[in-house]
Amino acid sequence: MFKPIYLLAFLICFNICNGQNPKQEEKVKDSIKKKTFVKSLGNGFFPTQYFNFDLRYLIKFNQYEGVRTGIGVVTNETFSKQYRINGYTVYGFRDHRFKYSIAAGIRLAPKTDTWLNFTYTDDLQETGSTKFLTDGRSFQFFEPRLLNIDLFHKHVTKSISLEHQLFNKIATKTEFSISKIDPTYRYTFTTLNTALSNFRITMAKTSFNWSPFSQFNDSKSGSKETKIGYPKFTLQYSKSIKNAFKSDFNFSKIDFRAIHKIVFEKDNYSEITLVSGLANGDTPITHMYHAYPNNINKETILHRFSVAGLNSFETMYFNEFFSDKFTTIQLRHFLKPFNISRNYKPQLVLTTRYAIGDMEQPEKHQNITFGSLKKGYTESGFEINKLLFGFGLSFTYRYGAYHLPKLTDNVAFKFTFNLSL
Repeated sequence: MFKPIYLLAFLICFNICNGQNPKQEEKVKDSIKKKTFVKSLGNGFFPTQYFNFDLRYLIKFNQYEGVRTGIGVVTNETFSKQYRINGYTVYGFRDHRFKYSIAAGIRLAPKTDTWLNFTYTDDLQETGSTKFLTDGRSFQFFEPRLLNIDLFHKHVTKSISLEHQLFNKIATKTEFSISKIDPTYRYTFTTLNTALSNFRITMAKTSFNWSPFSQFNDSKSGSKETKIGYPKFTLQYSKSIKNAFKSDFNFSKIDFRAIHKIVFEKDNYSEITLVSGLANGDTPITHMYHAYPNNINKETILHRFSVAGLNSFETMYFNEFFSDKFTTIQLRHFLKPFNISRNYKPQLVLTTRYAIGDMEQPEKHQNITFGSLKKGYTESGFEINKLLFGFGLSFTYRYGAYHLPKLTDNVAFKFTFNLSL
């Protein structure tokens, strides 16, 4: 007579033989959850059931706001695969002011990952900085260059944008925005008929990111990059429209970036980055270009000792140069790490950077002093990364046309910081 005990024994044996041990399954699931959690943290998110905390806004520091702290949130796919809401609020302890942003998006076409977004932002932006729309989100545990920035402008911006995967290897984003801009420093833009210290700008932008050598997988939720290939190219066109929604300016900008990586063997490779921009028409200093300087205006090398950026000119002083046309080329060569021990492998990186630019009518920008890059700016140096807890050291020397009379003013000696999960 068949007894239930025989059936139980049979099922246990069957599960063991087929690798269906319940305890083993739980371990696998826990391992996957931990890996997913660590990956989310590495991308700057603390995940919860329906939304994720955005850790980019947790704590930062700059010369204008001092300590800047806050929190951001974004809904995840458990909340909805068709709609998303995200935003942040932060507070600056030196300027005693709250900043915030709120955005909502609707997914129009999952296959091409097409989103229509609406955003309202009241915050600061670094004067002379350019952002590519298709860059999307980026996260660093520590943003070294931010520590020393002091030239910001306030902006209140309303925007509507459309993201679209045109082809597997071409991502696009188009944005229409209306901004009220108020520099935090003394500045006046002047022409024969105009003198403006704060202003409105109505802007249309379109951006294309082309990755011809990357590999992509198609899915119901869109095309995902599975293998990064180089070179990568980004092109962006911006046009301000005078008198549209009381806009004060009529100018255009075209920006281009190319990133290439040459791999010789694992952990031994070169990175080449070319960035170029051209502004045409009456353009305020807020929308001009700098070359991402990262040197503090202080007397001695030790007083200027700070943290090196990833793609910044370490010997170029903040607010030293502004241009309406510029090009920078940066070369970084990563040598194979020193195999001192299993867990201690410092890496030497050789760096060279070059910038050239100019400005047509600098006299239009009053109450601010800056130089030209028309003679070409050069610096070279090296980094020794991952010496201790992700920290390292860098040494950079400024030479060529913009070499300064005092030798030590041409030297930048700084920490580096590299940490990934």
